Amino acid sequence: MMGFSLSLLGRWVTSPVSAVISGRPARMLRATLVSAAVALGLGLAGCSAPLPAHYAAERPVLDPSRYFNGRLDAWGMFQDRFGKVVKRFTVEMNCRWEGDTGTLEEDFLYADGTRERRVWTLRRVAPDRYIGTASDVVGEAVGVIAGNAFNWRYTLALPIDGRTWHVDFDDWMFLIDDQVMLNRAVMSKFGIRMGEVTLSFTKR
Repeated sequence: MMGFSLSLLGRWVTSPVSAVISGRPARMLRATLVSAAVALGLGLAGCSAPLPAHYAAERPVLDPSRYFNGRLDAWGMFQDRFGKVVKRFTVEMNCRWEGDTGTLEEDFLYADGTRERRVWTLRRVAPDRYIGTASDVVGEAVGVIAGNAFNWRYTLALPIDGRTWHVDFDDWMFLIDDQVMLNRAVMSKFGIRMGEVTLSFTKR
């Protein structure tokens, strides 16, 4: 969630999806179907994705209004579906809360010198649930918190070559201590894994 922008990824995100949609090359489509079948088989064998409730006993407890308050720094990278690092970046965050509503301002600096900005608005709607919005988020991000873990699910609108791609994020944050939080987000389209983002946050 906090700490990444897709508009600079270009072909690394859209090229595998374009190939599947257009039918070229055929071997990519076959490989995708085989991978899906393998994943389905593993799921039927008893593997299941983790839920926030699995981390309910973990400490320290993550309180977004406490951690995302004031100034933070983050360091991150994007890896494509093959594991290759294709983007590195840093983020400076300025966060504030009024009651159950938080504003998270993110300023990105990429390794190539490019800069970008995103502003999130978070609302606490239940003791363990949050809703988030930003200008490039489709609809609302939905977050569930338990223990030291925070799971966000949302869709980002990615403009590429005159078209807009909707890319799904399964975003996990884990509070390590009062200062440090780790973040890993998996990106997908049509159920096809596009890559993942890894970040480390530190409070000033």
